[in-house]
Amino acid sequence: MTGTTASITDYWDAAAPAFDEEPDHGLRAEQTRTAWAGRLRSWVPSGPADVLDVLDVGCGTGSLSLLLAERGHRVTGVDLAPRMVDEARAKLGAAGFAARFLVGDAALPPTGDERYDVLLSRHLLWTLPDPEAALREWVGRLRPGGVLVLIEGRWREAGQTGVPYVAGAESLPWHGGVGADALAAAVRPLVGTLRIEPLSDDPQLWGRPVTDERYALIAQV
Repeated sequence: MTGTTASITDYWDAAAPAFDEEPDHGLRAEQTRTAWAGRLRSWVPSGPADVLDVLDVGCGTGSLSLLLAERGHRVTGVDLAPRMVDEARAKLGAAGFAARFLVGDAALPPTGDERYDVLLSRHLLWTLPDPEAALREWVGRLRPGGVLVLIEGRWREAGQTGVPYVAGAESLPWHGGVGADALAAAVRPLVGTLRIEPLSDDPQLWGRPVTDERYALIAQV
C-alpha cells in the first residue's frame, strides 16, 4: 500500500463511524430513503422476477447497497476503507439482507473476471487520481447491455466536516467534483447511450435544499 493510499484509507476509516449522520449517507429519514429508492428504481429497472448483479463501487456504509438488496438484487460492494466495509456488512446484516462486501480499490475492483448488469458509483470520482482510467475499467466490468449509474456533481469536498482531506488532494483531476458536461464527455466514447438527470432540485434526496450541481449520469453499454 502506498503512502497516499494509506492516507486515503485512514481518512475514510476515521470518517466511517459518523458517516451516516449526513442525511444522504445514512438515509435515516423516511422521506430521504424513499427518495433514493425511487431514483434507483428508475435507474435500475427490473421486473418482478428479474435479479440483477450489481457492483457498488465506493459503497461506503452500504446505504444504496441495502436499497438494491431489498429489491432482490445480488449486490457486491467495494470500498477502500475497512471500517466502511464493516459498517456496510453490519447494516445489511441487521436488516436481514445478504450482500458481499470487499475491501479494495474502487477504481480497480477486486472481483476478478466477474461481470455485472449494473455498476453504481456515488460521489467517488473526485477522490480518484485517474478517474478516466476508472471509468474505462468500470465499463469493462459490465455485461453487454449493462447499465452504468454515476451520481456526481460539484460540491464542498469531504473536508467540510472539519477534518482535512489527504495531502495533495487539491491536485486530483476532479478535485471538488466534476460537472455533468465534463463527465458526459469522458463517458460518451465508452458507452452506447447516455443521459443526465439533474438532482439539485430535489431536497428530499439530500435532506435539505442544495444549490450546487448534483446529477446522475445513466449510460448503457
